[in-house]
Amino acid sequence: MQQKTKKVLITGANGFLGSNVARDLYRRGYELKLMIRPSADVSVIADVPSEVFYGDISNEGDVMKAVEGCNFVVHTASVTAQWDVTFKAYELVNVTGTKNIVKACLAHQVERLIHISTANTLGSGNKNKPGTELNSFALHHVNSGYISSKYIAQQYVLEQVERSKLPAIIINPTFMIGPYDAKPSSGKLILHGMNKHFFFYPPGGKNFVYIGDVCAGIASALEIGKIGDCYLMAGENLSYKEFFQLLNKASGQEPILVRIPGFVLKIGGIIGTLSGIFSPVPRKLNYSAAYMLCIYNYYSGKKSERELLLNYTPIKNAINKALKWFRENDYC
Repeated sequence: MQQKTKKVLITGANGFLGSNVARDLYRRGYELKLMIRPSADVSVIADVPSEVFYGDISNEGDVMKAVEGCNFVVHTASVTAQWDVTFKAYELVNVTGTKNIVKACLAHQVERLIHISTANTLGSGNKNKPGTELNSFALHHVNSGYISSKYIAQQYVLEQVERSKLPAIIINPTFMIGPYDAKPSSGKLILHGMNKHFFFYPPGGKNFVYIGDVCAGIASALEIGKIGDCYLMAGENLSYKEFFQLLNKASGQEPILVRIPGFVLKIGGIIGTLSGIFSPVPRKLNYSAAYMLCIYNYYSGKKSERELLLNYTPIKNAINKALKWFRENDYC
């Protein structure tokens, strides 16, 4: 007797991660149900065979209907912008939306919920001792609405694993690079580095990961991940200078790289934060974002390699794939 195909709900399915996960899980033989906002642009997932459910993640009734009939849920929907967003907007999607997902998963008795968090809910480290899943949250002082709301949501999911036997697993990706970044999100970093004679880069660094590896980790977590565990999806730890050197090599350009002093970035961030208080005009930088650009935000993906059987792709390859997609779709 042929085994029935498992059905997966993906929230935020038209986003960078959501669209890549949809493609990956379809190739693996899963049946897909994609939850997106009624006003969302679906062009990036138009070629993915699936059932599309239009709904609002902050609406409990919509979420309950979306989860109905699904074996698994991959919750990628999130407000990810780092500035010019109110905490209320973060909270509505990242916290309330997650609570709605948890309630629906419990009501419909899904087999597994894969909750997509962020690496920044775990403490980072340096290149010699990068952050792991054992590190505690260490960015309270940054006052980032995005990071704080994702931490609150993650803690709620873990609480429900203990209290309500929620069959959930946490995925903590670092900075994802790859194709199908239609909005774009993290791909802004690549586009920012293109077609310049002089390029100014921040003094810090972060961990970069190929989005295809994150998708593989999610698929593996659906099958062999441990309920209640967190898994960092972390590829290479690079300074921003090292990252842009890889980008320049991939793109064939040779701009002059100029390091921005940390204090200059932070002063700009303070000005941006203050201007946001007194003016409704969108600002390109605030203090929390400036602070994050100045630190070395490094992580280890060893646990996911060991327990989810991941083999991480070199970031130069991820940059090549992302750049190829951006060029083919006239982004640069």
